[in-house]
Amino acid sequence: MASDRRTWDVVVVGAGPAGASAARVAAEAGCRVLLLERATIPRYKTCGGGLIGCAQAFLPDGLAVEVRDEIEAVTFGLGGRRTRTLDSRVGVRCRMVFRDELDAALTRVAAEAGATVRDGTAVTRIEDGEGVVTLRTAAGDLLGARAVVGADGSASRVGRHVGVRCEQVDLALEVEVPVSTSTSSQWRGRMLMEWGPLPGSFGWVFPKGDICTAGVVAAKGQGDATKTYLREFLQRHRFDHLRPLHDTGHLTRCRHPDSPLARHRTLVAGDAAGLGDPWSREGISFALRSGTWAGEAAARVARAEDAPGLAHAREGYVTAVRSTLEPEMRASRRIMDVFTRRPGLFHTALTGVPSVWRGVDSYLGGRTTIPELVGTPAARVALKAIDFLR
Repeated sequence: MASDRRTWDVVVVGAGPAGASAARVAAEAGCRVLLLERATIPRYKTCGGGLIGCAQAFLPDGLAVEVRDEIEAVTFGLGGRRTRTLDSRVGVRCRMVFRDELDAALTRVAAEAGATVRDGTAVTRIEDGEGVVTLRTAAGDLLGARAVVGADGSASRVGRHVGVRCEQVDLALEVEVPVSTSTSSQWRGRMLMEWGPLPGSFGWVFPKGDICTAGVVAAKGQGDATKTYLREFLQRHRFDHLRPLHDTGHLTRCRHPDSPLARHRTLVAGDAAGLGDPWSREGISFALRSGTWAGEAAARVARAEDAPGLAHAREGYVTAVRSTLEPEMRASRRIMDVFTRRPGLFHTALTGVPSVWRGVDSYLGGRTTIPELVGTPAARVALKAIDFLR
């Protein structure tokens, strides 16, 4: 950009699943949309890259992204012990993709819908004005927007502007390693979830053809212990001798229930809003859903001519998130509480009680939600029993 002072209907900050979805939906609604991304697309993003059934349902039709593997079985373990592999019985498989390819494909679809995409453009300042939001870029340019969607990740500048607060922050460390043909065949169609030594921690291996993604996650503030955990995890699964293609880490954040989702003409979605699963730390499905709803709401915000109309446009988005995603987060926090306090009992229930695995399998396939899973009679009895043992 040289000097662009015209006002856009919608400016979306961040071209991940939430931002690209918001830009596409707003453009399809007839808005003049600008999608900004600070990095150069495609850009690497630390992420397991698993698309559960719920995420797949919110992808645009015919999205041109390569599925590297589909999960037919999950191996569960407890610190390298008591491993058991369970087969998936649902029709929709969890699909493995690379995040840079997924995000680039979603951004292409947004551009095809009419959004203007500018990568290599960081937003450094946001100011509310009368009927417009002004954004300043790192190059010093000013942009005007009648609606803004912040989808700029867990360290979101837009999120800070809105006032997003988080109650859970975790550190995820991950490597992507090339594997031999024999190793690839061992992991094909099977992912690993292994409960770790730190409270609420676990490690994972996701297969992606001739590459495996392996990592661990634990609460922030235990950096050295988490690095040690990753090293031991990679050794246990014989990835430690391989030279990583990527060796990265990032923070995942889960919002405080009372944290705002909107301010004036600005909405936040995905990681920028702290939307994600507190237990599994899965965030793609939350990003795709909230981004879609934020794009719809941003189109209404852009057309709002008075304060009541603006409030009504914002409220539609807030209601969608609070009625759908926040109940999922509350239910997942309940699971996280049990998992943190009783990982062994959690593992026994998941691998030894068929109905528990069927429920989790159904969730991975998009046939049930976390609140429905926690609300089953068997789950309620189990949770009460664990509370009694607390």
